[in-house]
Amino acid sequence: MITPKQDRDFPYWLLIVLAVGGYFFWQVLSNDLYTQVLGTLSKGIRITVFVTLVGFALANALGLGLAMMSMSRWIVVRQVARLYVEVVRGVPIIVLLLYVAFVLAPALVALWNWATGLVGFDPIRNRDFSMLWRATIALTIGYSAFISEVFRAGLQSIERGQIEAAEALGLSAWHRFRHITFPQAFRRILPPLGNDFVAMVKDSSLVSVLGVLDVTQAGKVTAAGNFRYFETYNIVALIYLTMTIGLSLVLRRLERHLRDRTPGG
Repeated sequence: MITPKQDRDFPYWLLIVLAVGGYFFWQVLSNDLYTQVLGTLSKGIRITVFVTLVGFALANALGLGLAMMSMSRWIVVRQVARLYVEVVRGVPIIVLLLYVAFVLAPALVALWNWATGLVGFDPIRNRDFSMLWRATIALTIGYSAFISEVFRAGLQSIERGQIEAAEALGLSAWHRFRHITFPQAFRRILPPLGNDFVAMVKDSSLVSVLGVLDVTQAGKVTAAGNFRYFETYNIVALIYLTMTIGLSLVLRRLERHLRDRTPGG
């Protein structure tokens, strides 16, 4: 168990990362080839950030809904949530990406055309459904199953006595959730939730299999054109490390802030 004192240890590891990272960034900025590669790959950073942020936000919303369903008083609702979670968790992310892109998306387009055709709207083409959104939907579906279990564990960790006390005070179910259950649960699930966020940054690289021009795909195209694989993939790795380590530091800071605000935390 990590104590607060251990958690506040001086980050010597961060000094090493900054020193090594600073050296590589200096190499990048002082070398024309590295600078050119970085300029090309920077076009994919926007796509990577978009896929990660939108996918994670949607996965959290869907995951929270699934967690609430799994705690429902109705068995049918609980079983539907459990079926979704178990099936989706059993499919690798890359398979899910391919399935959504080439099976689910065309099916949704066909269903949309059938429904809108009944009221006289023009049909849309399958290619109008961009691969970027197909990839985002796939990551949303995949991560929502894992995130729902994180939310469920956090919500169920709240002591029943606090909820009963809120009921005695006359708080509605929504107000109990909004003011009692969710704030405490969020503080407890922030570490695993942050871990899923970092994991999604890395797994967003899988969208390159669909031809989406993220950092990884831009690296593949660039390396195939200049045949400088060593330099190109060094930059790719450096970009991902910068994003994931920076995000980890922000999440750790937020976790400490929330713990310090908690009485007795």
